Amino acid sequence: MSGGIAITGVGAVSAVGEDVPALTAALLEGRCGIAPLTLFPYQGRSALAAQVPEGVTVPGTLPAVTARRLSRPDRFALAAASEACRDAGLDGALRHDAALALGATTGGMFESEEAYRQRQTGEAGRFRLSRLLGTSITTAASVVSQTLGIYGPQTTVSTACSSSALAIALAADAIRRGRARVAVALGTDGLCRLTYAGFDALQALDPEACRPFDAGRRGLSLGEGAGALVLEDVAHARARGVRPRALLLGHATGTDAHHVTAPHPEGVGALVAFRGALAAAGLPPEAIDYVNAHGSGTRQNDAVEVAVLRAVLGSRLARVPVSSTKSQLGHTLGAAGALEAVVTVLALDAGILPPTVGLRRPDPSFGELDLVPTPGRRLPLAVAASSSYGFGGHNVTLVLGRGEVP
Repeated sequence: MSGGIAITGVGAVSAVGEDVPALTAALLEGRCGIAPLTLFPYQGRSALAAQVPEGVTVPGTLPAVTARRLSRPDRFALAAASEACRDAGLDGALRHDAALALGATTGGMFESEEAYRQRQTGEAGRFRLSRLLGTSITTAASVVSQTLGIYGPQTTVSTACSSSALAIALAADAIRRGRARVAVALGTDGLCRLTYAGFDALQALDPEACRPFDAGRRGLSLGEGAGALVLEDVAHARARGVRPRALLLGHATGTDAHHVTAPHPEGVGALVAFRGALAAAGLPPEAIDYVNAHGSGTRQNDAVEVAVLRAVLGSRLARVPVSSTKSQLGHTLGAAGALEAVVTVLALDAGILPPTVGLRRPDPSFGELDLVPTPGRRLPLAVAASSSYGFGGHNVTLVLGRGEVP
């Protein structure tokens, strides 16, 4: 991917706030957004969540009747995409022919659950059936394109927890192949009972706030939110006089072909993705300065990921900081890849290392790793990698570089 793709704008909605400044402040402070779940009652292995605060702002131009119909993930996506476009200086004319790629997993499942619950309890009159229009995972992209006036190629993908990382890759491909000069890539997901029940059945939830790479880790913490990035051809950004926040240098995917929920014990697909992303970027492993890990906090996933990092980086791994954003934002499922890509862009742009919050005692089998304990630190970075691994063996790695002045 010669020259890379410019990332000129970012947007974020998360448990630590509804925009990028709030996210940046939380990263610098090492603040955790995981707290008791209040969206709905739940009795199970864990009742903690990285829940987005109520009242996420959507564009004032949105008709009130439309705003009422939006699911939580729709609102998150629209807020994040709007912020990313503002950050990139992407006005209506520039957005018109842009491509749009979105990753998600649950759509408006929470709204469907609420409709069913209220009908069962006799509260049906309180729920507007029109809100069920947001049930599908495809509605978020539709809402974003209609509101922001994006008429180019559009796609929605769902590959579990790597969905929005794949969306970023597809958006970059659309630019590289000449199908668009600008693209908006994003991911969004919201908390719902179905997700909690599923991960509870797998015994994958930590009763406490998750602690990726910790010796006492017992699982993940669920989260919600959205991340968005504006991608464009470097020459196009230069012609607009826009300084890229970062560059997407390469990306690749790999498949485990092993199990519906468990990673391949040797990390086969993850290894293919990481090495492939480096090859696409034309970079050796020695170029990596920081890894924003998938870092879910489960015993098996963290161990497999460390094995993959050892295979790729070898003895240099001890000198490459590795941290997990899920320790602050929870596991946001389909939104995770995009949110973590936004965090990686911020790390490159501001020279900060986001911490692995809650790390008490690093797993001794990961002894050589620099896991960036709270509160993180500042360090100039040139190249970073962000990996996302999804159920079904869907693995994606993005390699990003520091932005250049056009």
